[in-house]
Amino acid sequence: MVRPKRLNAVVPILSEILKRFWPQIDQQRGAILLSSVCLLLETAMRLLEPWPLKFIFDRIILPGFDANTARSFALGNINAMVLLTTLALALVTISTLRGVFAYVSAVKMSIAATHVMTEIRFRLYSHLQHLSLSFHNQAKSGDLIARVTYDIERLREVTVVAILPLLTNLLTLVGMLGVMVWLNWQLALVALAILPLFALTTALMSRKIQKVARKQRKREGAMAATAAEAINAIEVVQALSLQNFLEQAFASHNQKSLRDSAASQRLRAGQERTIEILVAVATALVLWRGVQLILTGTLTPGDLLVFVTYLKVAFKPMRQLAKYTGQIAKATASGERILDLLDTVPEVRDLRGARPAPPFQGAIRFDRVSFAYDLNCETLKDLNFEVQPGEVVALVSPSGGGKSTIASLLLRFYDPQVGSISIDGRDIREYTLASLRQQITIVLQESVLFATSVRNNIAYGSLEASDDEIVAAAKLANAHDFITALPQGYDTILGERGVTLSGGQRQRIAIARAAVRQAPIAILDEPTTGLDRHNERAIDEALARLTRGRTTFLISHNLHAVERVDRILYLEGGSIVECGTHRELLQLGGRYASLYHSQTREPSTCQDRDRGENYHVVTVRSLESSRV
Repeated sequence: MVRPKRLNAVVPILSEILKRFWPQIDQQRGAILLSSVCLLLETAMRLLEPWPLKFIFDRIILPGFDANTARSFALGNINAMVLLTTLALALVTISTLRGVFAYVSAVKMSIAATHVMTEIRFRLYSHLQHLSLSFHNQAKSGDLIARVTYDIERLREVTVVAILPLLTNLLTLVGMLGVMVWLNWQLALVALAILPLFALTTALMSRKIQKVARKQRKREGAMAATAAEAINAIEVVQALSLQNFLEQAFASHNQKSLRDSAASQRLRAGQERTIEILVAVATALVLWRGVQLILTGTLTPGDLLVFVTYLKVAFKPMRQLAKYTGQIAKATASGERILDLLDTVPEVRDLRGARPAPPFQGAIRFDRVSFAYDLNCETLKDLNFEVQPGEVVALVSPSGGGKSTIASLLLRFYDPQVGSISIDGRDIREYTLASLRQQITIVLQESVLFATSVRNNIAYGSLEASDDEIVAAAKLANAHDFITALPQGYDTILGERGVTLSGGQRQRIAIARAAVRQAPIAILDEPTTGLDRHNERAIDEALARLTRGRTTFLISHNLHAVERVDRILYLEGGSIVECGTHRELLQLGGRYASLYHSQTREPSTCQDRDRGENYHVVTVRSLESSRV
């Protein structure tokens, strides 16, 4: 985004917002054009409003004090009551037309603004969906939600509540100043003499208001982020009794936002009072000089009445500018936050010339791949391995060894700093992200379900899936029986993140979602961790059916789950230190074997009460192997 040198310069920021969102604005040009025409007509009616009063004052009231001239006026031999009635009706007509034009202008502009902001909100949401995982890992979800909802709404509101009325008043100001110069240039100069002082005062106060508004928006974003973080992790918060700690953090942001809001209100109130004083000074000077001109016969009382009326109406936008400055300042701050987000470029995106991927066979190769989340510490170092189509490969390592990073690189959540990853002999960066990920299915340790029906949660794996395919996937995942037992079966609406289901049930729906995708490559990231023996056995059976005929990566700390895979890659420090089948690695007697034996033997110490000696009781876990 092109930023002005002074961050509190409102006009350049508004100009940038208009330029960036012009395609969306142009789509509403019909409504905006009609609103603009009505705006001009409303301004014309505002200019005409005081003229009936001028004629009543000059042609009826003042001559009416002389009975001999009461029946005859400079406008012709028109009866006074007829003329009075006509002017009164004209006043009502002008006011009515002004109201109609103002209504049409406001409604059309409001509708246009709503359409524009709806398009911008969708564009912003879509952009967020495509930002790289590295961005989302660092960003605060509450702040992002505030930008998509609150900041967009503030832009819409300020268009109707502040900018449109301000534009109306500014047009009225220009028109009335023109008429004032036409009526009497001397009085017009007196009125205009106050403008430089007004402009200086407004500029100084507006800058301060803009600065405070930007700080307040940051505070509000921080509050939203703190609240979202606590609500999303409410179970952990309550379990660890963190309520008071998090409440203090929220209260700190809340108090700072309160201080910023109070400061903004003080500045706006001060600006309004200052402008009222300047308007009063201008009115007094005009009256002082205007009466002198009347006494010399240069000006009529009706002219002075129009002048004073115009002066009060013309300076109305100046008084309201103080009111609108805070709203516009907050809107520009919101606009900056939106543009900043739209200007964030995804680190991983479709390269120029990327094309849709053909159906994969499933041959995968990591060629001298090195990757680091933090450039000072490599997660993967010079990684080389190949996987044949349909092969099931287990990735085993101590925590932080790079297992999940390999899966993330294959899905192009990140791109390696060095080396390349290919599928069927072609670098995956040659393909579009959507077509690449469409042919890879994944089951995570923590199943993420959505607050919609069970049917939709499964169908998210493939939006084109038929009901028969959804049921078949559920049966493959051993989920069909418990789904049909739910109150509305497949149409049962789940709670947020699937909290109304048990962990095993959530995992089986996730497997069904992976199965309905029918992708040639599967990634299983700790799919049975934390489950009881019954659920683990049911899920092992489902995973065995899911991975049949697919190139599969199995990531697991549970080495019993990898005994029957085709190959095991043991990583340490981001490099492959051992490779082979379960039996081969046990015979090798290396690090994998050591880790395996430490898992299958769980020593516990008991005290022989009679002999006072310690004995180690070794419990050997039963080995239940599966296809995966």
